Amino acid sequence: MKMKSVALNHPALSVRGAMHVVQTPASLKAWRLPAWTWAQSPDPAVDLMVGMTSGVRLCFTTDAEALCLQVIETGIQLAGTPRRPVTFDLYVDGVQCGSAAASSGHTILVNPKGPSFVPGTASDVSFEALGPGLKAIELWLPQSAQVEVLNLSIWSEAEIIPSAEPTGLRWAHYGSSISHGMEAKGPSWTWPAVAARALGHELMSIGLAGQCHLDGFVARSLRDGPFDAISLEVGINIIGADTMRRRVFASALHSFLDTIREGKPDIPLLVISPIFCPLLETQTGPLERNELASYGTTVRPHSAADGALTLVEGRAIIADVVARRQKGGDTRLAYLDGLTLFGAADEADLPDHLHPNAAGQERMGERFAAHNWLDFLA
Repeated sequence: MKMKSVALNHPALSVRGAMHVVQTPASLKAWRLPAWTWAQSPDPAVDLMVGMTSGVRLCFTTDAEALCLQVIETGIQLAGTPRRPVTFDLYVDGVQCGSAAASSGHTILVNPKGPSFVPGTASDVSFEALGPGLKAIELWLPQSAQVEVLNLSIWSEAEIIPSAEPTGLRWAHYGSSISHGMEAKGPSWTWPAVAARALGHELMSIGLAGQCHLDGFVARSLRDGPFDAISLEVGINIIGADTMRRRVFASALHSFLDTIREGKPDIPLLVISPIFCPLLETQTGPLERNELASYGTTVRPHSAADGALTLVEGRAIIADVVARRQKGGDTRLAYLDGLTLFGAADEADLPDHLHPNAAGQERMGERFAAHNWLDFLA
C-alpha cells in the first residue's frame, strides 16, 4: 500500500490532554504543563515527568485504512529490571482497535549511582485494517515515556479532516505516580483514563511520578486552564519522601486550593487522600528503593515526634482541610478517601508495595467512575 506523509502541523491534527504543544511540519511534541512553568521547575525529574505523555491523545478524522507514526521515545529503565514498555493505544470511533509499541528510542537508565542516558533510534508504529470510510482517530501516546513524533503517514489516496470538538466535561486531574500510571497496561488504561472514558470526560492528566508536592506553578496552571472540574490526589509523595511535616502540610494544601479558587471559585473540586501503602500507613517516610525494584521504609525512631507524617495522619489532615473549607462556605469542594479506590484488600495488586499494577489501575478507574462525585456536588 502506497503511503504519503502528513505535515505534523496540519490543522486537522489536534493534540488533547496537553497544555503546551510544539508542532512543525516535521515534528510534534507535547508537554502537560505550560511552557512558562519550566523556569520554576525545582528538579530535572519534574521536567522529565511533565514531558511524558500520560493522557495525551492525537486526534483527527480520516478515511485511511492504515496509518504509521515514526517516533523517537525517551523511556525509563530501572537498573536490574526491563525497560518500561512504551505503548500506543489506537481508538477508532471510540473503540480500541489496537496497540503498538516502540522500543528502540533513548533510555534513561536509573541506577544507584545516578541516572545515565543511553541514546537510541527512531521507531515505526503502525496500525492497519482500520476499515473503510471516515472514522474518528484517537491515538493515546505512551504514559511511560517522552515522545517526539517525526512523521505521520497514511494511505496515499486518503485525507484527514478535523475531528468533532469533544463535548465531555473538561476534567483536570493532578496526582503522583499513582495517577501517572506507568504500571497500566497501556496509556488508555491508567486509572484517570479509565474513569474519563466511563464518565465521558475530556481528560487532562497531570499525574507526575515522584512529584505532586503541591507546587505553586501547578496550582496556577490549574487556576488558569480551561477546566470544568478539577481533582487532586495528594499526600503519598509528601509523606513518602518526607518533604513536609505536620506543621506545613495543611497550610500548603490550603494555599494550593486558594490559588485554584482565585480563578475558579465555583467549579467542582475534589481532594483525594492517599491510597493504601503498607509501608507508610503507620510508619513515617522517607521510603527507600530496595535494589530499585521495590520499596522499604527508613528506621527513624524519633521522626513522629519531629512532625513527620504517616498516611493515617495525612488522611486525617486532608479530610480536616476539606471540612474546614466546606464549613467556610465552599459547597463545591469534596473529599474522597483514597482507601475507597485502593485499600488493604487490594494489596496483592501492589507488587512493589507502592504502585498498583495494571489490574489495580483499571479497578481504581472503575471505582472512581462509580463514585460519581460530580453528581454528589450537583
